[in-house]
Amino acid sequence: MTSAALRRDEDEAPVVAIARAALYLRVSTGRQAESDLSIPDQRRQIEGYCLSRGWEVAAEFVEPGNTATDDRRPAFQAMIDAAMTKPPTFTVIVVHSFSRFFRDQFQFEFYVRKLAKNGVKLVSITQDLGDDPMSIMMRQIMTLFDEYQSKENGKHTLRAMKENARQGFWNGARAPIGYRVVAAGERGAKIKKKLEIDPIQAETVRRIYRMALNGVGDRGPMGLKSIATWLNENNIRTRDGGRWGLGAVHMVLTRTTYIGQHRFNTRDHKTRTPKPEAEHAVMEVPAIVSEAEFEAVQRSLKARSPKMMAPMAVGGPTLLTGICFCACCGGAMTLRTGTSSVGREYRYYTCSTKARQGATGCPGITVPMDQLNRAVVDHLEARLLDPARLEALMDQILERRDEWVNQRRQHVADLERRATEAEAKLKRLYDAIENGVIDVSDPSLKDRIAELTATRDQAKGDAERAVAHIVKIGPAITPESLRAFAAAVRKKLRNGDGTFARDQVRAVAQRVEVVSRKEVRIRGLRSELLRTLTAASGVEAAVLGVRAFEPKWRTRSDSNARPSDS
Repeated sequence: MTSAALRRDEDEAPVVAIARAALYLRVSTGRQAESDLSIPDQRRQIEGYCLSRGWEVAAEFVEPGNTATDDRRPAFQAMIDAAMTKPPTFTVIVVHSFSRFFRDQFQFEFYVRKLAKNGVKLVSITQDLGDDPMSIMMRQIMTLFDEYQSKENGKHTLRAMKENARQGFWNGARAPIGYRVVAAGERGAKIKKKLEIDPIQAETVRRIYRMALNGVGDRGPMGLKSIATWLNENNIRTRDGGRWGLGAVHMVLTRTTYIGQHRFNTRDHKTRTPKPEAEHAVMEVPAIVSEAEFEAVQRSLKARSPKMMAPMAVGGPTLLTGICFCACCGGAMTLRTGTSSVGREYRYYTCSTKARQGATGCPGITVPMDQLNRAVVDHLEARLLDPARLEALMDQILERRDEWVNQRRQHVADLERRATEAEAKLKRLYDAIENGVIDVSDPSLKDRIAELTATRDQAKGDAERAVAHIVKIGPAITPESLRAFAAAVRKKLRNGDGTFARDQVRAVAQRVEVVSRKEVRIRGLRSELLRTLTAASGVEAAVLGVRAFEPKWRTRSDSNARPSDS
């Protein structure tokens, strides 16, 4: 071979490109990242692996404290974006183990194939596999086992966190507005934390509840939008100094944390779908509002919900919209307007069936709005809110409630007696053991002690829950409380500008039926009236939802209101 031929062969020899590698380093928790142990160790081992193969380290992506069960990882997504460029920034992604890349078998395979289409390969320094079918199958088995192990670890971690919450300790994350996290002690190397009331933010929470129940200046209950608007206009900011929105106000008004029952594990952390109540863990915290206030607010929110009543009926200015019906056909009475020849506007309640179909659909009538409003409010003040009539209406339901309370108290006494008997038997058993009467090696002794202990603890727990249920039904209704309630509602039925308080009307009457221009039936549920009384907290009337079934407190024809002819 000539020297020219040799030179030609040397010139045409292929140049072997040096592989460019990207290092992906990840730990699962922020605590691991803060300890600064795992990531440096991963980096040292991976760099040594690349050096032994002559690979150039082109990039490094560090994920401190992010799970590998999904792809919502900033460094991971940045690495994938760099790998998918044309041409790619690197040709190999190197990880310590496949579990660092993904702990979800389906998504693992998805991204591996996506990278391969752009010429990028994934390599594990501890699980070095080839590209043949057997290696691919082994990789899939490994990633499937990683996914299973991750789910098992998550299950045990969640169980421990639920028990931690039941014991009254905070599991982390940000505390709800109105609370702050404080250290409550140490257990080994772990610092246990609890929630305590934040005096400044707690007052904002109480203000929101007061506005939902009574408004500002006793102008009547306010809705979510009105509360958010008032807070923003009065420069009352959120904890972060931001403006209030409907979602933030709704969260405050519906969170059981504020009555001392913080619920943990209420939603799936991935899908955010609600979990069954049986899976919740209830953590006891200091209460900011009373249970009666909370329940009254829930009824108010339910009454304003579009599922209970049309949005126009909830937010509109008309007093009886949503609760006024035609007695002839049962259809809703809707607002209609008209203008006289001199330009004066008139407003009427008209049967919606007649308005749509004419007299053939329903012979219902039309009633002037001011006239019907005045007749309803006057009748509520004069008849329903008379303390003597309230007492007569409540007699039967109060008797049933008292009977129920007496039965529950008897049940509590039986439970307490059972707990006392079990405790006495345990004491006698322990005395016999101390005196040598019973052989401690008797195999049935341990079972007997466990049985008596379980009986005692269960009886005590059932008794405590029964007592709490009795207390929950509210204070006793007395003639004095009825007079105070009637006086407070009379005062709140009329606003200072002469208009009527719609929410106060709906708190005591749930249905108004127009029979004729001279006769109107006002109906309501005795149970709803009782709930209003017990939630009134002395002088504050609660707002109740409108029920779809037939009201019961109108028992005689003398409940009829007769609109005046004026």
